[in-house]
Amino acid sequence: MSEIQNALIALKSHISEEIIGQDVLVERMLIGLLADGHILVEGSPGLAKTRAIKVLSQCIAGDFHRVQFTPDLLPADLTGTEIYRPQQGTFEFQKGPLFHNLILADEINRSPAKVQAALLEAMAERQITVGKATYKLPELFMVMATQNPIEQEGTYSLPEAQLDRFLLKVKVDYPNAEHEKTILRLVRAEARQAGSQTLKKKFVPITQPILFEARNAVLDLYLAEPLENYLLQLILATRKPKVYGEDLAGWLQYGASPRASIAIDRCARAKAWLAKRDYVAPEDIQEMAFDVLRHRLILSYEAEAEGMTTDDVIKELIARVPVP
Repeated sequence: MSEIQNALIALKSHISEEIIGQDVLVERMLIGLLADGHILVEGSPGLAKTRAIKVLSQCIAGDFHRVQFTPDLLPADLTGTEIYRPQQGTFEFQKGPLFHNLILADEINRSPAKVQAALLEAMAERQITVGKATYKLPELFMVMATQNPIEQEGTYSLPEAQLDRFLLKVKVDYPNAEHEKTILRLVRAEARQAGSQTLKKKFVPITQPILFEARNAVLDLYLAEPLENYLLQLILATRKPKVYGEDLAGWLQYGASPRASIAIDRCARAKAWLAKRDYVAPEDIQEMAFDVLRHRLILSYEAEAEGMTTDDVIKELIARVPVP
């Protein structure tokens, strides 16, 4: 196992020690980082969504900026704006928060569509266009957004075009009793240390060149051609579900875009790499299919009336598409 792989696995272990009981979220954040994509995290309040993202930012050598999305936020508050300098008689572009490496878009669904739309170009093309000028974003650029599924008042649904730009949608659940007991003890220990001079053990941040090398290693991971075809069949089944059953066709209104194929390919490789394997297994594809597809599939009214969720439909797709 390479030193780079050791470094990323050590990072995963460190974050898991800071974020108790959310191993799936921790793994998905690292997969998003290795697959060069953006993550949407959905969960009830108090489940350490924001804390997890902050801890990750402290372990990566790069700029971090948190943006609290509110109803009065403006697109220029994200992208930046041109400011007139009377001394020179010219306009100067003042960069906004999106020009940092890691962006935390906290409660992203609390801002209206015009603000959410400001993220579209940045997330897809890694650039910002203001007037006639286009500005490139950093090579390491990742948006990690959170949203609360419980509160609906004062929130705005994310448009499908933006949802498709998120590599993964991760659902965060409550920790079990044992994990919650550990959380209680950890919070008490942190409260005691707050007023003392005790130094907390620090994690040496992973540099960006190491992270880029890790991304190349993930891309080089072996994926057998039959599994590649299996991956594509899963995506095609979302577009032509009638092939796998009339009921499935009745549940799906719109299928996944080619971005979904690319996302499963890269995420399955990253998952296998973090598991210290040099090949992708069918289980990697199947497990990542949920996080990649749950925000990309649009269910029919019939499916919603039957109480179906996108996860239910994905489970059926995995059960019906034959594994090579």
